[in-house]
Amino acid sequence: MEDCCSKTRSKVRTEEEKKKIVSRLNRIAGQIGGIKKMIEEDRYCDDVLIQLAAVDKSVKSLAGVILESHMHTCLIENIREGNLAVVDEVVDLFKRFQ
Repeated sequence: MEDCCSKTRSKVRTEEEKKKIVSRLNRIAGQIGGIKKMIEEDRYCDDVLIQLAAVDKSVKSLAGVILESHMHTCLIENIREGNLAVVDEVVDLFKRFQ
């Protein structure tokens, strides 16, 4: 499996994967820009907080997609290579999501 290289800590993604991730990041950036505009326009706190919650959900969703990919590629590759320390890394990642 050539998807992940533990020696250089890089992840080779297909063009399709990159396109989907970048598209989601662009959408999140647009949401952030909208929130900035809301602040500049003195919009009501409730409205701003609702948009912040939407951004939070978008970021968590994207993180979940990347984590799932990581587990199906990098984690498996590292375990096959005998690098069991990667399991501790994944446990730490899960702790960050709580």
